[in-house]
Amino acid sequence: MTSPTPPRGRVTLVGAGPGDPELLTIKAVRALAEADVILVDDLVPQAVLQHASPLARIVHVGKRGGCRSTPQAFIDKLMVQQAQQGLHVVRLKGGDPFIFGRAGEEIARLRAEGIPVDVVNGVTAGLAAAAALQTSLTHRHAAHGVVFVTGHPAPGQAPLDWATLGRTAHALRLTLVIYMGVASATAIQHGLLQTMRATTPVAVVHQASLPRQRHVVTTLGTLPQTLQAHALGSPAVIIVGDVLQGLAALPASQAHASPTRRAA
Repeated sequence: MTSPTPPRGRVTLVGAGPGDPELLTIKAVRALAEADVILVDDLVPQAVLQHASPLARIVHVGKRGGCRSTPQAFIDKLMVQQAQQGLHVVRLKGGDPFIFGRAGEEIARLRAEGIPVDVVNGVTAGLAAAAALQTSLTHRHAAHGVVFVTGHPAPGQAPLDWATLGRTAHALRLTLVIYMGVASATAIQHGLLQTMRATTPVAVVHQASLPRQRHVVTTLGTLPQTLQAHALGSPAVIIVGDVLQGLAALPASQAHASPTRRAA
């Protein structure tokens, strides 16, 4: 007698968005409801998991910049093992899986193991930060494009050439959206100042879309001092460019609290 074929598992990489549960897509909610196992990043709020099936196994696999994190190799192995048991695995990530979310690495591993994989996009933190400021990243009178860049290179990689990036952004009128850049703000500022004006407007948005969201408006020349004065740490997004000129008209380095949000 032929033994029955084991059920075929699959993995769905889901972007949970910047934090506000109301920014989840309908497709993300559906994936959470159908999942047998959910592997959750640290930056995903607990309220997002209200959409999970009560039968789902939830595993927290910490991934937070500057903190001790679950090794990526372990997460990959866990996804493969669970899917090979015939389970639907959801890998729940903050923001969007394809914007500094390591989706490329995970898809490559899953495909190598012959495991079907889908991706559900989420609102990335850079867009949520711009929305918090009510600022267009690509205002046609101020910017021809936008660059999403990390301020935290992978281990073993050389730091980004901020001077060259600044020169390009200035020449082509590009807005810079910097993820994971607070810890290296001084080095980023030093590099950008080699090719950009010290008066270039900068905004920093802390915990975009969440109830504790705050932002400051300053200039490139005073960025590190502003971060220190307002005790702004990670997670935060730094936006650099002339699209912020309207905000720059506000008092320099003024901090703003978000409006009160309805509890999830």
